[in-house]
Amino acid sequence: MLLLIDYSLFLLKTITFVAAILVVFAGLIAIASKGKTKGKLIAKKCNEYYDNLANTLQAVVLSKKELKQYNKAVKEKKKGSHEPKRRIFILQFKGDLRASAVDLLSKEIDAILLIATVEDEVLVRLESPGGMVSGYGLAASQLARLRAKGISLTIAVDKVAASGGYMMAAVANRILAAPFAVIGSIGVIAQLPNFHRLLNKHHIDFEQITAGHHKRTLTVFGENTAEGRKKFQQELNDLHELFKEHIKTYRPHLDIEKLATGEYWFGQRALDLNLVDTLQTSDDYLLSQKEEYDLIEVRYKVKKHLGKRVSQTVSKILSESRDWLAGEEFNRY
Repeated sequence: MLLLIDYSLFLLKTITFVAAILVVFAGLIAIASKGKTKGKLIAKKCNEYYDNLANTLQAVVLSKKELKQYNKAVKEKKKGSHEPKRRIFILQFKGDLRASAVDLLSKEIDAILLIATVEDEVLVRLESPGGMVSGYGLAASQLARLRAKGISLTIAVDKVAASGGYMMAAVANRILAAPFAVIGSIGVIAQLPNFHRLLNKHHIDFEQITAGHHKRTLTVFGENTAEGRKKFQQELNDLHELFKEHIKTYRPHLDIEKLATGEYWFGQRALDLNLVDTLQTSDDYLLSQKEEYDLIEVRYKVKKHLGKRVSQTVSKILSESRDWLAGEEFNRY
């Protein structure tokens, strides 16, 4: 065990040394690249993509005469369509623990709100197993901006929208889910190890000074008390109540007390429980709408210079190490 502790200290020193070098390196690159990092909005119409798929297959399965007639019919159809179509703006959100994609999501929604009308719709292809409260709370608030402007919001879950992911999905006017997509988990979890007995065994003291009786309830290295556990549980319960109230606001027909147990369900079961509205994949939904709507994929892309990428990686490593060492509680949906 002493060998393990010595090795851990050596590893920590090594990580700190390497991180310090990377920070200096990243700083130099950042100075040299200052003002060069820019983001841009990318938008493309997807109707042509589907048309090209159809044309490619038609060229194989039809005779030359039939293909000529088909192409003529397509051209005539395009000529006869003068009325502007309504639009579906397509967004992608792939969530991680911190919901870090929320920054890009906010910019994409900014752009849509500048031109969208109540005749339009936004489809978000959502994939997330959940994560930290603050990140997913902000992501849900970004989606709520669309609802507030009267723009129809559809969430499509092809794989998973659990915990914080379902918190986002619940904001939608309509939720689509694939039959085996994972849905639900309306619950909160926080967990951390405690090394207090190990430190005592090796006569290692740990001191923690706080101002405020409940500044720190549970810690990694200190001795956790019954009072601290009780307070921490109260905080989790309050957070759970806020989560349930959020779900009830947007999906009032749910039996929230029955469903807010932290469980998850697959698509078909989720439909039976009214957690989702339709069993359908996002691809199938878009195919069904391509004649009536202009399908426009919207994506905000930021090209990060090397210094920025290095500094963000180092910052993430140091931040997670600091939180772990300090016993920071990670509340998770």
